[in-house]
Amino acid sequence: MTKAQLYQKACMLPLLPGVYIIRDAEGVIIYIGKAKRLRTRVSQYFREGVPHDAKVTRMIENAFEFDVIVCQSEFEALVLEASQIKAHTPKYNILLKDDKGYSYVRVTREAYPRLSAVLQKEEDGAEYIGPFTSSFAVREMVGTAQDCFQLPRCNRRFPEDIGKGRPCLNAHIGKCMGLCSGKISREAYNEAVAGAVHMIRYGKKEIIKNLEERMNAAAERLDFEQAALIRDQLAAIRKVSEGQKVVVDERTQMDVIALAATTRAVCAAVLRYRRGRLADKREFVFHDTADADGVREEFLSRYYLDGEEIPRTIAVDALPEDADALAQLLEQTRGAKVHLYVPQKGDVAKLVTMAYTNAVERLARESGRYGKQERLLDETAQVLGLAAPPHRIESYDISNWGEGTSVCGMVVFEEGKPKKSDYRRFKMRTVLGTDDYASMAETLSRRAAEYEKPDAAGSFAQKPDLILLDGGRGQVSAVQAVLAGTKLADVPLFGMVKDDHHRTRAIVAPGGEEITISMHRGIFTFITSIQDEVHRFAIAYQRQAQKKKSYSSRLTEVPGVGPAAAKALLVKFRTVAAVREASVEQLCETPGVGPVTAQAIFAHFHPQTALDKPSDSPHNETCPQDGAPKEV
Repeated sequence: MTKAQLYQKACMLPLLPGVYIIRDAEGVIIYIGKAKRLRTRVSQYFREGVPHDAKVTRMIENAFEFDVIVCQSEFEALVLEASQIKAHTPKYNILLKDDKGYSYVRVTREAYPRLSAVLQKEEDGAEYIGPFTSSFAVREMVGTAQDCFQLPRCNRRFPEDIGKGRPCLNAHIGKCMGLCSGKISREAYNEAVAGAVHMIRYGKKEIIKNLEERMNAAAERLDFEQAALIRDQLAAIRKVSEGQKVVVDERTQMDVIALAATTRAVCAAVLRYRRGRLADKREFVFHDTADADGVREEFLSRYYLDGEEIPRTIAVDALPEDADALAQLLEQTRGAKVHLYVPQKGDVAKLVTMAYTNAVERLARESGRYGKQERLLDETAQVLGLAAPPHRIESYDISNWGEGTSVCGMVVFEEGKPKKSDYRRFKMRTVLGTDDYASMAETLSRRAAEYEKPDAAGSFAQKPDLILLDGGRGQVSAVQAVLAGTKLADVPLFGMVKDDHHRTRAIVAPGGEEITISMHRGIFTFITSIQDEVHRFAIAYQRQAQKKKSYSSRLTEVPGVGPAAAKALLVKFRTVAAVREASVEQLCETPGVGPVTAQAIFAHFHPQTALDKPSDSPHNETCPQDGAPKEV
């Protein structure tokens, strides 16, 4: 069937929940999905003009036929979808591969054993503890054991290097017992290693009791060095235990999940908390898609229904459309209550942010875009729904003062950094009084006109990838209207809204809806820096213009000095103070200032001196005729 025929068939489907199964020309199932309304969901795949990401586009190109199974509820559709995906593993459904293999704790068998975390078990005579499914947990266990028992991490070999060279920095700061110094016996070191292995196998509670008994015994036999070493180990264990209490309640059993996306991939990060501590971190990367919401909807059910342990609490960055049905299915599978929610504030909200940061960092490693600014642009594109990262961003802010005069500042950010050489300033020409909407509209209208000029040069010759306005729906609507039909009409346009404390609160989309950015810390800081910079630039221009106007008004108080002459004097002397200090001869050098005007200016600022001078001063003969320069 052609795409048009598939669309016609989809338009005949009912508006009921169900599962749809898409096959290729050979009858192979290539995608299985669920829908709250089958007609709406399936028809959007085959409707002309609907944009899709790369993965969905390829799926549609290979689609030849589809079937549907109508269900009684969204919950039934979710259960059926999960079972069908598990049975058929379609090509275009997400695959939950997080590139994790088995991990081990390796303990060498030698005179002075060493601990390490490894991914492969080898026939080298060493003892291997494991396997563990989480390499993260293994690294954490080994690092904690080394910290608690002050075991060496260096590359020195023992006993060969004992007594050779000075102890390293770790020994000086208390993170290593300093075996290389020669002050630690082999027996004491091996006891520490045995304690570390015991802690890895059985946890901290039992080893603390054992160490306390050994410390007391060493003190009774006056072996104070051994007692002090065990005391330090106990202190380290307690310190590490306290530092690892990310979630205070030891009964906490929770997963924290957040997704991040670029224009090429989506990553889901899962932080697993067991007994109040971070026990594991998992990351799943899905390529050729930028649809984080679509991936989230499929990921949450697939992840837990593929045999993964379902905890009491699941905190997510956003709920999928089928959240109620998903929660019901998770509770049915677990056999107990499951709390699936989005935390709004507090410690758990911070953990969601941490999961999001891990997802962003993983995507940065995947794509090779390690620069902070580049990652911010990728995130900005995802949050705002842009087709590509905005390499050139222009931002505008209106500033005005009491008498109704308005100016506008334009700042430019390229590759996430300010480009001050492209900053521009606008003074309102057509707007009378204080009208921010009209002022913003005039500014962007002039900006578009400058871009459309055949001889456009400099900053105005470049087309922005994103325009940010300081303001809300009113400013966005006004600018949308004036840009319609211009060459800037297709540039994404958003407003930046502030709260009562003059801090960035949200982004306003062209349709008027607000996009919350507070959950995305990096984007929040980036957008705030743009808003602060354009506000600073606009205010600076307004103050400069106001100051010049104030200077000009002081000069027009001089008899015979009009606005044109005042402007010419400020161009030449810069300040009123410099005009005051100028001689009649210097004043005469100003274009448009003749002998009479120069004498009047001098007399205004030096009344006593002017009274002492004869009226037919010879200096007046060198002055040009009074006149006014042309307005620029």
